[in-house]
Amino acid sequence: MIELSSPLSDELCAARILVVDDLPANVELLLGMLEMAGFESIESSTDPFEGLAMAVRNPPDLILLDYRMPGLDGPSFITRLRAEMGIDAPPVLVVTAQSDEGSRKRALEAGARDYVTKPYAFWELVARSRNLLELHLLHKEQRQQAERLERQVQDRTVELERTRAEIIRRLCSAGEFRDEDTGQHVTRIGRMAGELARLAGLPPLMVTKIASAAPLHDIGKIGIPDRVLLKPGKLDAEEWAIMKTHAAIGQHILAGSGLLLLDLASEIAGTHHEKWDGNGYPNGLAGENIPVSGRIVAICDVFDALLSRRPYKEPWSVEAVRAHLEQGAGSHLDPKLTRLFLDNMDQMLAIRAELAD
Repeated sequence: MIELSSPLSDELCAARILVVDDLPANVELLLGMLEMAGFESIESSTDPFEGLAMAVRNPPDLILLDYRMPGLDGPSFITRLRAEMGIDAPPVLVVTAQSDEGSRKRALEAGARDYVTKPYAFWELVARSRNLLELHLLHKEQRQQAERLERQVQDRTVELERTRAEIIRRLCSAGEFRDEDTGQHVTRIGRMAGELARLAGLPPLMVTKIASAAPLHDIGKIGIPDRVLLKPGKLDAEEWAIMKTHAAIGQHILAGSGLLLLDLASEIAGTHHEKWDGNGYPNGLAGENIPVSGRIVAICDVFDALLSRRPYKEPWSVEAVRAHLEQGAGSHLDPKLTRLFLDNMDQMLAIRAELAD
């Protein structure tokens, strides 16, 4: 091995180099020089098409490429290489007897990283190869580090979503302890609310969040006394006033966490009993002053509650529920969202069937 002014590092010695030249004598010369310099992992081909396939199949860290080759010259080789591999294409050092400006321009514009003309000194070939390899390996390590960080971020995001989902599930479980009749009801509301949000054209992230937050719409019922919450018959005026406080209670329980999902759940809990005409509770909001999340859940809640058996009522027929929703559109419920819901009621009934009590 010829001694260099600056010996190659172990990383450079192990770097993979591919030599592509249609003349075997040129290949042998380059292989000998690279081996004398200390490079240990070198492949070669005298067929540019084979060399291209080798580079794509098992990417090297550097390609030493001739300019004039039959069937596929150097610039065309580089163009195809970059089309196949994109940003993962290795650097190319063109080694050629073509010293004219037009050839240099075409090769460099095609994407060659360097260009050396014959005759060249041993040190020059090694120095240019080493410089390209050092830069390539540095960029490669930076990309790998970025990919590792991205995977860590993705893993962390998945864990955060799992944690949020678990918080929602456990809060829903707390509500179910108080009112066993609402177990599958809250699950169905989440699914139906997400589907209605999607049909309404809301952004995908908002659709997902509404589907996740909607099951907490009645969490405030954990603050309602058993004598009211579990009463089998119709509530009197005083009891009904107490029952209506569950919306504000739920909003208060879920507010202030700083978590977007729970903030949205707080909004839904506090607004899903507001009415389009302003006669709802707890704040008498009207029309589009009611957040869209609350308007969506209101429709799904009415639909599912009327179709469900409760201690104080039998389930309604699908036809009766449809008529009730049509009648409530524009007074109780957002008219456009209600129309959208009714036009897609088969999908909502399928959700109910899938998540039956």
